[in-house]
Amino acid sequence: MSLAGKISTEIGVHAAAAKWFNLFAKQLHHIQNLTDRVHGTKLHRGEDFHHNESIKHWTYTIDGKVTTCQESIESIDEANKTVIYKLFDGDIDLHFKLFKFVFQAIDNNSGGSIIKWTVEYERLDKEVDPPYGYIEFLHKCTRDIDAHLLKA
Repeated sequence: MSLAGKISTEIGVHAAAAKWFNLFAKQLHHIQNLTDRVHGTKLHRGEDFHHNESIKHWTYTIDGKVTTCQESIESIDEANKTVIYKLFDGDIDLHFKLFKFVFQAIDNNSGGSIIKWTVEYERLDKEVDPPYGYIEFLHKCTRDIDAHLLKA
């Protein structure tokens, strides 16, 4: 049994892919104001929220439990509207050796877009369940955020 895996979800949204990418690549600190599932974030180390060496501290709810971690941006691909985030420390390190979110905003023909989230992970041992709660979290946050992006 492999301890490494990937789980993905694709969510159709109304806001354009460019708005989504701009939010996740350049305005990440606003997420805490757009969904009640994220309780707070602060810059832990670095110059700003969007520099690759910057580390942010997040507090959020997963599976009904308030959870914390730190996060850094691993890469930003503007051409493909993709951002890879590495999550670590806090509750993440209790269960996983490796944990990443891959965000991608894809234009569709109706003026909206498709948001694709992939969670890449490696569990510490076979007793740790795959992180399905994170996929549910990302899906619900995406719905909350879409409503706000339509107003902007």
